[in-house]
Amino acid sequence: MQRQVILVSEQVPGREAEFRQGLDLSLKYARALGCKRIHLMAGRVPVGLQRTAVAKEMEGVFVQNLSYAADVLSKEGITGLIEPINTRITDPRYFLDSPHQAAAILEKVGKANIKLQMDVFHWQIMDGNLTQNIEKYFHIIGHTQIAQVPGRNEPDSAGELNYSYLFNTLENHGYQGYIGCEYKPQRSTEEGLGWLKDYRTHSK
Repeated sequence: MQRQVILVSEQVPGREAEFRQGLDLSLKYARALGCKRIHLMAGRVPVGLQRTAVAKEMEGVFVQNLSYAADVLSKEGITGLIEPINTRITDPRYFLDSPHQAAAILEKVGKANIKLQMDVFHWQIMDGNLTQNIEKYFHIIGHTQIAQVPGRNEPDSAGELNYSYLFNTLENHGYQGYIGCEYKPQRSTEEGLGWLKDYRTHSK
């Protein structure tokens, strides 16, 4: 089982110390769990402020925090992950909302141990174009998460996405990482994993 520690980060100017404190605490959990990946969350646009008014400043703080985290995590052999989260359904105030924005930030950080966490659910809602985006950003993907759109249920439930095709796309690109099942099963947890057995059977 893969273990991943989530760090709720602060990307608001003046709260950099809170980010570092959160990172230190996350590292303690990561060491105890044997975790090799930490999700460095981008934070939320402050209430009452427009995204466009604070985007440049928040990005600057995020890049600075990620650069600091990269140096700390490299000493532990840990990869930091940033995840675009859709602002249409899940969190309207979340700062990082597209793979394009994430890729631009990673380029500015320029650290090999800070990667992109691809949540297919969020990517589809915000941008679609999954085949091209996977190909374009595959070299910086450090982790993948799945759920059907729009209900965020198991991948074989009714919805927009053909997961057999998407899994084959990842395999054809040589993806070797874990795939996180971040979805709400429509029935029991065990029944919600039935798609995995079917996929293994048909992919042999």
